[in-house]
Amino acid sequence: MPTVLEFDSRTVHPPANPATDTKGTVNFPKAFVANPRLPHGFRELDIDKNSNIRAKSTIESLTKNSVECHVSTWSNTTLYSSIETVFALAPANVEFQTGEVMRNANDPASVRVNFARPYPTPPKVVTFFNYLDLDQNHGWRLKITPAEIDEKGFTLKIETWGETVFFGAQAAWIAYPEDRKHIFSASVNVQDVRDWQKPQLQQSKAISFGDVEFWKNPEVFIALNALDINKQANLRLRAYVDGVSKTGLTWHIDGWSDTVLNSAGASIIAFNN
Repeated sequence: MPTVLEFDSRTVHPPANPATDTKGTVNFPKAFVANPRLPHGFRELDIDKNSNIRAKSTIESLTKNSVECHVSTWSNTTLYSSIETVFALAPANVEFQTGEVMRNANDPASVRVNFARPYPTPPKVVTFFNYLDLDQNHGWRLKITPAEIDEKGFTLKIETWGETVFFGAQAAWIAYPEDRKHIFSASVNVQDVRDWQKPQLQQSKAISFGDVEFWKNPEVFIALNALDINKQANLRLRAYVDGVSKTGLTWHIDGWSDTVLNSAGASIIAFNN
């Protein structure tokens, strides 16, 4: 089964001393028999408002024992801090399929993704982003969603709206059999608990795993899949979970300081090994 890993830029430098590229080696809890697959995204971002909103998470120097994680920006953007979250899949986890899709400014907002190996029935598909590039002078809006899921593939949507000026974003996706035992996934959003027109910094909700059974408290992966934040203050956004039990968890999607958080969303995968 998978393993969840994280890289926090603050383990390398404090937010007061930002860097264009921050990297660190993350060791796997147990060595893999061969190099794993590592779909990855953002769980937290803190970006200055006075330049375009640019951030990307990447992985390099992959071995059976460790990986080098990077959170970075470019041009004149100031990225104060970020947390990169990784869903590490062993080579034997063949029921999981993953990939990435990049959308540039002039590309269509939807693209068809075909699975390398079709599933017997439509699988579960989880999506999130690991790269974004939005203009500083307009509201920052981005949403990554799967649609039209069937046995052979799905439609991946990388969308924005309103007056947002979109330069690019990259989505990552994870698919797994819909009847897979001991795994739960969901897409959650601030708008599950309040209207986007009533911004506030902190929101949370307890959710149940429903019919999914766990024999111990599950491991949880969470990554951002949407945001809608006003341009007048820095983009500060984090998603996390607590209160994890065999029957449910509580998700949190927060901003801080003077950030105006209209809405944001995250994808969750909970599983037992």
